[in-house]
Amino acid sequence: MPIDFTASQVFSLCGALVLPCWLLLVFLPRWKVTQRLVTFVVPLVIAVVYVWMLATAPRVAGAGFNSIPQVRALFSVDRALAAGWVHYLAFDLFIGGWQVRDARRLAINHWLVVPCLALTFLFGPIGLALYLLLRLILRKRFGIASDEAEVLA
Repeated sequence: MPIDFTASQVFSLCGALVLPCWLLLVFLPRWKVTQRLVTFVVPLVIAVVYVWMLATAPRVAGAGFNSIPQVRALFSVDRALAAGWVHYLAFDLFIGGWQVRDARRLAINHWLVVPCLALTFLFGPIGLALYLLLRLILRKRFGIASDEAEVLA
């Protein structure tokens, strides 16, 4: 008999899966296991869950991505709404891992990055914007990176 999780269960399980990864990013950012989990294992697991949730969600007439009413119709189904949340979890975690790796490469003090991580976990793009601003300020003030191409490498 196949295991079938409800949308609420998937929502809770995926949230529980990413939370330890965020804690590892804050407290053990240099540990090899942290980077493997954050940049590959957990995003891959969540991506598989995402595909499964979308593939098994009931189809809704008028649902799509071309307008607010279409997205509202799409997310009127709990399974599709949970898939959307899982999408955020995967990408935010991936961005948090990138922030830690990039800061280490640029010799930015990890404790300056921690608020960015917290905001990325809670508000995604706000945390990313804060981290990018931090990089820009430190680069200009302290010459951390010589040019934007090097920073983005």
